[in-house]
Amino acid sequence: MKENANNFNDKLKEKGYKITFQRKQVLDVIKDNEGKHLNSEEIYNLVKEKSPDIGIATVYRTLSLLDKMGLIYKVDLDEGSVKYELDRDLDSHRHRHHHLICLDCNEIVEVEEDLLDDIEEKISAKHNFFIKDHSVKFYGYCIKCRDKYGD
Repeated sequence: MKENANNFNDKLKEKGYKITFQRKQVLDVIKDNEGKHLNSEEIYNLVKEKSPDIGIATVYRTLSLLDKMGLIYKVDLDEGSVKYELDRDLDSHRHRHHHLICLDCNEIVEVEEDLLDDIEEKISAKHNFFIKDHSVKFYGYCIKCRDKYGD
C-alpha cells in the first residue's frame, strides 16, 4: 500500500495539485477502509473524527478531484447512492471489478474476476467501438439474508 501512496502523491503533483492535509486525510480514510464502499457522508464522518475542523464541502471537493484524477472512482448503485473506492491499479488499464449487491442488507461484495473479456471483444469488433471500461452489478441476497427469502 505504501507504493500506492507514493503513486497518489506523484499523481497529485504531476497534475499540479498540492498534497494538502485535508486531501491526505480523505485519501487515508478511503485507503484505511478499502473494500467497504463508503459514501461521501461516511467518509466525511470518518475524516471528521481525525480532523474535527474539516468541512463537508472540502470532503466533496476532494472526492470530486480524486475521482477526476482517477485515484478513486465512484460506484453508482442505481438507487441514487454513490460509493467510493480506491483505484488499486493506477498504472494499469484493466477494468474495474464487479459487484454483488444484497437487496436486503445492502452489503456489497467485490467480484475480482472479469468474465466479460470475450463478450467485450465481440462487441468491440462488431460495432467498431473502442471499449474503455464496463460496470456489472448483480443484485440478489447475500448468505446472511437469503434464508429469509426461501432460496
